[in-house]
Amino acid sequence: MVNQVNGSTGADTSNDIDALRDSVRERYGAVAQRVADSAATAGASCCGPADGSSGCCGSSTESWDPITANLYDEGEAAGVPAEALLASLGCGNPTALADLKEGEVVLDLGSGGGIDVLLSARRVGPTGKAYGLDMTDEMLALANTNKARAGATNVEFLRGHIESIPLPSNTVDVIISNCVVNLSGDKQAVLAESFRVLKPGGRFAVSDVVVRGEVPAEVKRNMELWIGCVAGALEEQEFLGMLRDAGFEAASIEPTRIYKAEDAAAFLAGSGLDVATLAEQIDGRFMGAFVRAVKPLRTTGTSASGAMSAAPKVLQPLASLEESVSKGAANSCSGPDCCV
Repeated sequence: MVNQVNGSTGADTSNDIDALRDSVRERYGAVAQRVADSAATAGASCCGPADGSSGCCGSSTESWDPITANLYDEGEAAGVPAEALLASLGCGNPTALADLKEGEVVLDLGSGGGIDVLLSARRVGPTGKAYGLDMTDEMLALANTNKARAGATNVEFLRGHIESIPLPSNTVDVIISNCVVNLSGDKQAVLAESFRVLKPGGRFAVSDVVVRGEVPAEVKRNMELWIGCVAGALEEQEFLGMLRDAGFEAASIEPTRIYKAEDAAAFLAGSGLDVATLAEQIDGRFMGAFVRAVKPLRTTGTSASGAMSAAPKVLQPLASLEESVSKGAANSCSGPDCCV
């Protein structure tokens, strides 16, 4: 099972998760800073300058990555700040597949520079709301800058962890995410929290890297590959089982991009592993996928993963979140640089 870092349990798990968070925060904070610096000095443009790939880079660019490349078409990108595209290090396009509706409340887990939040805000319109949750201060700063540049008034970015979502229960219509669940060291907690904050009938609709079949142990243990959205990816049937354990129904996984040996060689580069041998071993076993599930209209009891537990304490919220949580309580309602 790859639902916790390296299969650890107890105190070791807590230490491992903290260490993983620190590594992710450091890596993606640096990505956000590079994007912000490039905008300040030369003006941001898709795929340049950047150290790493983004969701708008094509295969002809030096920074092309098989996981993050060509995720958004020109029509979607129109009107979105270039910095949001440059900081898009996902593996899919969840907003294009989530069937968002006018007036819905959307939450993006691991929102990074804000691209999927801004696209969601367009789809739900002025009567809807799009939240983005991220733990990295540099990404949150970049996302709020992009929000201002886009003129988005129905967007809010929150600071916190996806394993402990700082929103009341039963308040979100749709949860999206773009290659972030696999970065977590406690995926069961992520799914339990997602279940908690969704309204009855709410939809879990995320893009992520998923494994089909066995993967060499040295790939799973490699921290660089975990940060790069590969080592932490769940096996297909394991992911479906964890969704059911959390209380979801109608769980499904739809492949959107299957990575071949040449793709594997690209994302294994810099890992320190035997690229030639391992690329052949994992040929076709990793895929970008759209993962769907639904919270039942009626829930009874508590799932094995604790999905019906009470809302967690808010983690270092932004001022506007404190207001929203207070109102909710008052109403008794509750390549390695890839994937932020």
